Amino acid sequence: METIQLIGILLVFFIMVGLMMARKLPTIIALPVMAIAISFIAGVTFMSSDPEKFTIVKDVLEAGSMRMSTAISGLVFGAIFGKVLSKVGVTETIIKKAAELAGDKALPIALVFLAVCSVIFAASNGLGMVILVGTIIIPIMISAGLSPMISGIILLLSSAIGVTFSVNTLAVYLDVLKLDLDVVTGYSWMVGLPLIIVSVIMIIYYIQFQGKTSKAWAMPNNARNGQQVRAIALISPIVPVALVFAFKVPLIASILIGIVVALVLSTPKNPIHVVSSAFVEGIQDVAGAMGLMIGIGMLLNAVMSSEVSAILSPAISLAIPKNQLMFVLIFGLLSPLAIYRGPLNVWGLGSGIISLLVASGMNPVAAMVALRLDSNVQAVCDPTNSHNVWIADFTKTDVNEILKKTILWISVSTLIGLIVSSFFLY
Repeated sequence: METIQLIGILLVFFIMVGLMMARKLPTIIALPVMAIAISFIAGVTFMSSDPEKFTIVKDVLEAGSMRMSTAISGLVFGAIFGKVLSKVGVTETIIKKAAELAGDKALPIALVFLAVCSVIFAASNGLGMVILVGTIIIPIMISAGLSPMISGIILLLSSAIGVTFSVNTLAVYLDVLKLDLDVVTGYSWMVGLPLIIVSVIMIIYYIQFQGKTSKAWAMPNNARNGQQVRAIALISPIVPVALVFAFKVPLIASILIGIVVALVLSTPKNPIHVVSSAFVEGIQDVAGAMGLMIGIGMLLNAVMSSEVSAILSPAISLAIPKNQLMFVLIFGLLSPLAIYRGPLNVWGLGSGIISLLVASGMNPVAAMVALRLDSNVQAVCDPTNSHNVWIADFTKTDVNEILKKTILWISVSTLIGLIVSSFFLY
């Protein structure tokens, strides 16, 4: 019977992945559907009068929707912080000063924007911030001689690097794997440094051999208005990052302090209006991601139930890396499975798979590092990412061409990160 149930659960996984890849079913719907379907196949009771009994209604849907509450809170407050930085002019001023520093040379401006935008995205990320930054830096880079494709890729790379150190996305791993904050932050450089090095090499290669184009660009109608702030306010984006990484301040408190610092140093005319409008617009920007996290929580509770885990654990335990070589090979060679909301995608099936691996005996810190490294592939290459789709549309390029130009590079950076981290984990 368990064999039939295992086949049924795997069939649900593959069908949902296929529908998501074909863009027939959005991930925000696919995840709750998977959670319910997997629970039914495993024989989880739908409802029960016994408050101690695990049920679909009480534990998968109700408790599951709240499981990622820490991550959702971090996401919301991070988005609010990003909106505050935008409204007081900090983000735009940083970008313009970076452009002035780099001049009009293609390679220096590309590398400066990679560094500066990584800091911006570490403070706040998501589609709204990608659009805000992209509408400013992409025209500047194209005017400096970069091709639209390479300009878009630089924006994606900086977003991925920023997310690696982003305090509001670290909460995902706290919720999924129940790790302490200092453990998660302690491995950030091990995860991020290979991506930074490969990104720099990648940019140099493409600019030197493939990236030159004519210096022309029609600035979009929604270009920014040139708002500037005093220089001291430009430290605002790094305040939450420094508080979390250096002083171990909790996530939400760090972001709130960052908001206060940004307001104090920039002194906007109407700070109350800035914060209130940032609150509303920030929530709007991350509404989709919040929906995904609710679905992830439901899926996590479903796969971690005793009924489902009893069926999946024997098969999952075979994939647990027993040594350094297995760790590198499993999560390195299979890193492309992070795209298309696949089984190694933290925003898709990956959270459930990793949780099962940990429940079956895998070191949770090794699972966290592996998932974060594989998430780099998803962050840069995945054609289903909303920011990849927006960048392709804005630069008039093909989202699948972005995948082809980046997948090998980012997979190599992931492999390097796995090799290095394996010496610390095994």
